[in-house]
Amino acid sequence: MFPETPAAAAALSVATRFHSPALLNHSVRCYLWGTMYGRAHGITFDDELFYVSAMLHDIGLTEAFDNHRLSFEVAGGDLAWVFGVAADWPEERAARAAEIIVLHMRDDVSPSADPESHLLQVATSFEVVGRHSAEFPSDARTEMLARYPWLGFGAEVLANFTNQASRKPNSACAASVDKRNMAGLVAANPLGSHQPA
Repeated sequence: MFPETPAAAAALSVATRFHSPALLNHSVRCYLWGTMYGRAHGITFDDELFYVSAMLHDIGLTEAFDNHRLSFEVAGGDLAWVFGVAADWPEERAARAAEIIVLHMRDDVSPSADPESHLLQVATSFEVVGRHSAEFPSDARTEMLARYPWLGFGAEVLANFTNQASRKPNSACAASVDKRNMAGLVAANPLGSHQPA
């Protein structure tokens, strides 16, 4: 189910150590949603690179790695670069993990231009605001949430984004909170209310 490489195992260890339980489950779900979407659409992607990026994409929201000036995705991307180099990846591969994490908060990337960034954008936007809901059927949601429960993720991510927006007014978080009605979209996200019986 998950890539069985030293870097993948290390990324899970880092995420388990520093993420809240809700953020950890979100990261795992993002990998699984992205993988499901990629396979359904015939998108070829680097599984290990996508997994590591999915596990670390929100590390910049954690207390240990929150940067007082950089947006959380840039801080998280920097950490992913360090992680990749420490995992003995070539610098170019480490830079790709950083790029994927930064781009998940930017304008849509096409799967032909950057499949891993595209998959992370699809998965995170589904998780946070319910975008692409038609791609993920009800039975898949029920099974996913039974294995990796929601644990109040919607409220937690909204609080994290609101905190980031208040301190970093030019960030993507601020645009999401102030201009894109993130609170309303999170509240209306069908995934958050789609809990197993």
